[in-house]
Amino acid sequence: MTPNGSLKMMLTGNYAAAYGAKLARSEVIPVYPITPQTTVMEKVIEFITNGELDAEYLPMDSEHSVMAASIAAEATGARVFTASSSQGITYMHEDLFAASGLRLPMVMAMVNRSILPPISIYPDHSDSLAQRDTGWIQIYVENAQEIIDTTIQAYRIAEHESVLLPVAVCYEGLIISHFLEPVDVPSQSIVDEFLPPYYPKHVVLDPKNVMHVNVTVNDEYLMEYRYQQHEAMCNARRVIQDVNNEFAEKFGRNYGGLIETYQISDAEVAVLSMGSYAGLCRRAVDELRNKGKLVGSIKIRAFRPFPRNELRKISKKLKLLIILERGISLG
Repeated sequence: MTPNGSLKMMLTGNYAAAYGAKLARSEVIPVYPITPQTTVMEKVIEFITNGELDAEYLPMDSEHSVMAASIAAEATGARVFTASSSQGITYMHEDLFAASGLRLPMVMAMVNRSILPPISIYPDHSDSLAQRDTGWIQIYVENAQEIIDTTIQAYRIAEHESVLLPVAVCYEGLIISHFLEPVDVPSQSIVDEFLPPYYPKHVVLDPKNVMHVNVTVNDEYLMEYRYQQHEAMCNARRVIQDVNNEFAEKFGRNYGGLIETYQISDAEVAVLSMGSYAGLCRRAVDELRNKGKLVGSIKIRAFRPFPRNELRKISKKLKLLIILERGISLG
């Protein structure tokens, strides 16, 4: 145990996500298994069974039902956590729009795995990137430590009154989800100081306060709904940065907010990546710097909202920007 009460543990990425949900005091956790996400929910169920987490877990019959249950629970004012991968995320697709459109600030671990065919467990980003326009904030992380920290931050971001959008914490399956890494697990008391209980003010289904939700509207109202969603996503840029800064001050770990840069101040060439590639890029930068090359790296954390202004500012100084991707937009 460290002086601030945190524990040093060896955790897989999936267990780190489960610890993040536990520390965030998630209250309802709908579950359905799919590789390589399954052990997230197995660990959460273990916490609940052992009395370490006071939450309801709901075993559902499909990923579509998982998201439907998540929407219903969040709409009653509960703090919701869930997780999925690959085909499971695509099966949720319809309801992901509903979660965002209803402005429900839940958090989901999207554990990246390729979409078949062919059947593969390669951890490309196609499953989460296919949900790009569903209205979810997407934050891509590179290791188990960033998973637990970002899961905690995600609730602060999602529940902020100027955002109120769901957040996906995305990380690669197997190479992150199943490999053990040393992780600093914060104490519950310090997380409670950072993340207060959730008291929703917008949509709370309550028989004593009847309201219409998801009603049929004309074109004017439809455009207003979409404008408000877009404005909330834009607001999230500032909130993500502010939450990152506050987290860094309290916990001593800084992830840069929207983007994280390395050796970029005098770089002529930079490598742009998301997720676990970022660590490899920093190692490559160090090797090339030792050879006198002015190289840096840029890690995109927030793919939605996209950090366009930050990237423009950095790119103006570069002669070359190399982009590494774990996904492809066909055509």
